[in-house]
Amino acid sequence: MKPKHQRLILALVALAGVAGAGVLGASALRDEAAYFRTPAEVKAGKAEVGEPMRLGGMVAAGSIARQADGVTIRFVATDGKASVPVQFTGIVPDLFAENSGMVADGRMRADGVFVADRILAKHDERYMPPQMGEMPKNMKLVPGE
Repeated sequence: MKPKHQRLILALVALAGVAGAGVLGASALRDEAAYFRTPAEVKAGKAEVGEPMRLGGMVAAGSIARQADGVTIRFVATDGKASVPVQFTGIVPDLFAENSGMVADGRMRADGVFVADRILAKHDERYMPPQMGEMPKNMKLVPGE
């Protein structure tokens, strides 16, 4: 076989390998993809029952209710325009509280309740851990700034 034909066959095999890897990667991402929705979008019907998605918003004041089993909580997520009831079974993050931001991964049920598999609590950039409470707020943490 001529060297020209060997290079052509090698290039075709490499191209097929890259295409195969791309197809496998795309199929893996399709299973893990989740749209980010706000409570207003959910109420507008943009979220289908059983569709994996992320729900983001604020935890409504006075809405956190712990169930008798000790690990299930129910609360209301709001964006100021609409509200969605959320149910989560598990341990919530330390920063999870009323009037704070949160993002929940999960799915909508037919009864309109969002069932969360995971909850992430959000905080602003001014957050200071309680252990650093004695430190001045305007202190530079990176030398040379």
